[in-house]
Amino acid sequence: MKAYPSETTWPTCSLKPLGDFCLLIQFSNTIDKTINQKVLNLFHSIQSTNLSFIKDVIPAYSSLAIQYDVYSIKQQYPDQAAFDVVSKKLQQILAEETNDVKTHKRILQIPVCYADSFALDLDELAQQKGLSKQEIIQLHTSITYKVYMIGFLPGFAYMGEVDEKIATPRRPQPRNSVPEGSVGIAGIQTGIYPFTSPGGWNIIGRTPLKLFDKAKEDPTFFQPGDEVTFYSITEYEFAHYQSRIV
Repeated sequence: MKAYPSETTWPTCSLKPLGDFCLLIQFSNTIDKTINQKVLNLFHSIQSTNLSFIKDVIPAYSSLAIQYDVYSIKQQYPDQAAFDVVSKKLQQILAEETNDVKTHKRILQIPVCYADSFALDLDELAQQKGLSKQEIIQLHTSITYKVYMIGFLPGFAYMGEVDEKIATPRRPQPRNSVPEGSVGIAGIQTGIYPFTSPGGWNIIGRTPLKLFDKAKEDPTFFQPGDEVTFYSITEYEFAHYQSRIV
C-alpha cells in the first residue's frame, strides 16, 4: 500500500496531498470574499513564479489545487519527495506578503432574458418567496457578483452572493437537460450553464452569450475574481443578440 505524505499545517492554512501529483492548500471551508481574495492573491503569486514543475493552479472558494510534474521534480531533486519539494516552495510563497498582488479586475455586464420561455423555475420561485417575478428579476439584477471559482463544467462560474430574499436550495430532482446559457440560483450562488447538461439549479433566465469557445486561446468567458452584473433583455433582443454572435 502506498504511503502518502502527511498534511502540513501553516499559520493560516493547511497543505495536503491529493493523490500522487497534486497538492491542496486549504484556507477554510466557507464562502467568504476575504478568504477567496487570499486564494486569488496566492493564485497569481504562484503563477508569477514560473516554477517549471507546476503544471496547473486551480483556485476554488477557499482552497487552491496545484498540479505538479513528479518526473521533472525528481530530475531536479532526486533525493527528495515531490510533495515535500512543492510544499517547501509554496511555504516560501505563503511567507511573503501577497495582499498587494496587482491584478486586473474585470467588470462584466451580462444580458439575461427572464421571459417565461427561458425562466423554467421563475414562477415556482416567485410563489415560494411570496414575490412577483419582476421583483425577483429586480433583486437578481441589483447586485454586483464576484466570480469565486470555475468548475462543474468548463467555463461554469460560481458567483455570489444573491440577495437573501431569493436564495434557494437546488431543485430536489435535477433536470436531465438544462439548456446552454441558462441562468440559475442554488443557495446563495448564481451561475450560468455554458453547455446544455444535466443540472439542479433553479433556472430564472437565459443569456445569449457564448461562455466557452475552444477555438480561443483562453476559451472561458469568466475568470476567478471577475465582477459581474446582470441586465434584463427582451426575447427580441435575445434573438437579435444570438443571431449576431452565431
